[in-house]
Amino acid sequence: MARRVDIRRVRNIGIMAHIDAGKTTTTERILFYTGVAHRLGEVHEGTTITDYMEQERERGITITSAAVSCTWRDHRITIIDTPGHVDFTAEVQRSLRVLDGAIALFSAVEGVEPQSETVWHQADQYRVPRIAFVNKMDRVGADFHAAVESIRMKLGANPIPVQLPLGAEETFAGVIDLLAMQAITFDDASLGARYTAGEIPAEWRDAAQRARAAMVEQIVELDDQAMEQYLAGIEPSIEQLRAVLRRATLELRAVPVLCGSAYRNKGIQQLLDAVVEYLPSPLDIGAVSGYDPAMPERILERRPLDDEPVAGLAFKVVSDRHAGRLVFVRLYSGTLEPGQTVLNASTGKRERVQKILHMQADRREEIPAAFAGDIIAIPGLRAKTGETIADAKHPIVFEKIEFTEPVIMQAIEAKTSADQEKLAAALAALADEDPTFQYKTDAESGQLVISGVGELHLDIIVDRLAREFGVPVRVGKPQVAYRETITQSVTSSGRFERLHGANVFVAEVTLAVSPAERGAGFVFRDALPAGERELLPLQCIRAIEDGARETLIAGPIMGYPLIDIAVCLEHASAVQTEPNEIAFRIASANAMRDAYRRAAPVLMEPIMALEVTTPDEYVGDVIADINSRRGRIEQIEQRGIMSVIRAHVPLEAMFGYVTHLRSLTQGRAVYTMTFSHYEPAAHTLQNAYA
Repeated sequence: MARRVDIRRVRNIGIMAHIDAGKTTTTERILFYTGVAHRLGEVHEGTTITDYMEQERERGITITSAAVSCTWRDHRITIIDTPGHVDFTAEVQRSLRVLDGAIALFSAVEGVEPQSETVWHQADQYRVPRIAFVNKMDRVGADFHAAVESIRMKLGANPIPVQLPLGAEETFAGVIDLLAMQAITFDDASLGARYTAGEIPAEWRDAAQRARAAMVEQIVELDDQAMEQYLAGIEPSIEQLRAVLRRATLELRAVPVLCGSAYRNKGIQQLLDAVVEYLPSPLDIGAVSGYDPAMPERILERRPLDDEPVAGLAFKVVSDRHAGRLVFVRLYSGTLEPGQTVLNASTGKRERVQKILHMQADRREEIPAAFAGDIIAIPGLRAKTGETIADAKHPIVFEKIEFTEPVIMQAIEAKTSADQEKLAAALAALADEDPTFQYKTDAESGQLVISGVGELHLDIIVDRLAREFGVPVRVGKPQVAYRETITQSVTSSGRFERLHGANVFVAEVTLAVSPAERGAGFVFRDALPAGERELLPLQCIRAIEDGARETLIAGPIMGYPLIDIAVCLEHASAVQTEPNEIAFRIASANAMRDAYRRAAPVLMEPIMALEVTTPDEYVGDVIADINSRRGRIEQIEQRGIMSVIRAHVPLEAMFGYVTHLRSLTQGRAVYTMTFSHYEPAAHTLQNAYA
């Protein structure tokens, strides 16, 4: 089966930004101009293609990452429209993991905003090349140059404007292409579908020439040969400038910047041109690395070729009302066809692929084969988010996707006893879809407790239980998801002995347990004497590590999960018996529980990074309120007539903050809040739980 689109003409991209920067509107315009949509979808009307969940259309925000494909200049572009709200960063994280490039969207009024920074740094982590689009040039207060400067200063990027806006605010009429030195204006009657490239108006010519000279200097600085020619007085051609800028973009050394107004239908076609010209194909990204599941220390590679062994990453799971459980997969190598058996290399289980779907938000098209570089959905696959699908004869495991820890929890119960089983099944399905959502039954109270990354996150979960699963629930007040850790180092021994038939299983373990660095999680080190290690199979050492890790689920103070624990294995022996993995696992767990009690455990509370944007006259009141919530002011920045206050505040003090801030500032201030870190809880809290 031959592929329909050459891999060099494939672009897998994301659109990422702060909430309300216009991501979904931009995506809808792209779909309209590429012929996927035959009318313009509007967020405020709830008629968009990519926001297909009811809550998304009602709230005007994007919750899940919808995948949509379109064609532009003979290139197939698959777009993942990611959420901008901080409560849905898991969707952004999993999308960036499988994308080749991204459009970073910024409002021309606000420039770089908090969630823009968060997502930008996540994209840095996954080394995703980006182009920038300064949107909303028609809005009052739009300032293209200030937005570009905020990209440079706040993100540490190297933005290179390749366009200049033709006017601003109510006079915004189009864009100036600095490479071709043409003014591009858009026809309102055709909703921007028709546009004209012509001479730059006289009043803009000087500004355009200065901007072009600055752009050329920035670009030639990225390439030694181009710089030599430039210094010799040879002006580089448009093709040379594009080639140098493309290479630098792929190497994360430059960010081409464009501008426009998605809502006013201006600048979108040129943005699509930039996607084709500057963002990478899977071939540009090259081979991806993983490890051999049989020998984790052995690094393997898969090249983006159709004749390589099949290898892909499951990056999203959804419960589809028509197709059932759908697993979204980024295929990195090989050709996958229905009927093929694949190995879940993360679990070692084999599965048969029944169908392969090409997704258009909530619409689907069955396809006869998928190829290297494709983003597809496979119904019925049992893989979970972050697991690797591979050729059974050539297994490989890719790096897993790391997600934010839940920091807020809420007790829930079904409104009728008849709904208990339905509720359990619905929660299992939601947890399957969303790695940042968890649920459990509290051991002491017997209550069902759900956990997420923010109040909106849990609101959406409760809403989905009623709408999608037909299970309305009663909810308690949101509560903080505390953690526990230790503050002293101790050495602890554990023993497990059991008579099983004629066999006696005995295992002894000695562990040195100490506080790890903040954010380190669980750190395990094998320091067994050489003589003991020779007598102990590797599986038993792994069992000791697993036994220690399993105890992290419940701490000694209030049963909250433990964090930042370092364990050093100092002694392990099987007494008068053959080594047994289960015995060592239990002995290790016993040693850990004894260590926790003696290592001065403390309660840890989540600290949030808060950013409040407020008119200057309310700064004093806002700061006083933050201080009263045990907050620490980190920075105050002037932004026009507004002040931006950055602080760290305990989550415990922030419930209901949105209502309080609204009354404090007459509804004129806005804020964002993201998880920052854990630190020891206040003494009053420690004493309350002692």
